[in-house]
Amino acid sequence: MLATKFRPYLYSLFMSLSMSGIMSLVVSLHNLGWDEHILSIWLSAWRFSFLVAFPTVLMLTPLVRRLVDSLLMQNS
Repeated sequence: MLATKFRPYLYSLFMSLSMSGIMSLVVSLHNLGWDEHILSIWLSAWRFSFLVAFPTVLMLTPLVRRLVDSLLMQNS
């Protein structure tokens, strides 16, 4: 098992893997439809989008967390 100090990195890894995979598939299907090469096209798009998504999630998570915290009412 990993130490809890790695939680933000694991969260970012799994979130960016899942979201980039889903979104690259949806966009590939939207733009191309069912093509005989859709699997290789999607995997190529996924690989590229993950390279963008992972550092983006790492950078944005703390900012988004602060934004959400500022919008939520504090319990007294």
